[in-house]
Amino acid sequence: MRLIVGISGASGAIIGCETLRVLHGMADVETHLVATEGGIRMIKEETPYSYEDACAFADCVHDDRDLGALISSGSFVTSGMVIAPCSMKSLSALAHGYDASLLVRAADVCLKERRSVVLLPREMPLNRTHLKNMLACADAGCCIIPPVLTFYNNPESIGDQIRHIIAKSLMQFGIDVPGFKAWQGFVG
Repeated sequence: MRLIVGISGASGAIIGCETLRVLHGMADVETHLVATEGGIRMIKEETPYSYEDACAFADCVHDDRDLGALISSGSFVTSGMVIAPCSMKSLSALAHGYDASLLVRAADVCLKERRSVVLLPREMPLNRTHLKNMLACADAGCCIIPPVLTFYNNPESIGDQIRHIIAKSLMQFGIDVPGFKAWQGFVG
């Protein structure tokens, strides 16, 4: 399976980095990373990783300015794309088909080819424009997974929360993440 991982310039770059790290250990998944300029900055500002570290987790890295990269063509078959985090700028561009960057172009290509696109939008509070853009993306076929806190799995750390969000995102591609605690219903 080939999976594109996008990291845009919203807070939460750790989610994209950790997604790549989790996938890096899976022999049957080939990852393609594309990070926006803002995403690269957020990796540096918010995570223990450097951009080079994130690149090392990926099988292939693409420059966001390279609209001629492999992932910009539907002929390059992938299982889809996850954008973690997804900035409101990238969300808006995707909602309106404004393919001025490789990150948005790759997601748009996945949609036109009927491949899965999972967006983890990071903003709060949300205004009407954000919500309309999310709806437009959902109507176009995207799965919207805001990285919200979960409590039924009794998390003990931020790391537990991040792993849960990653596992929920990768479930959309049929990828099981070891250690994921799925909802089992109330006992008793």
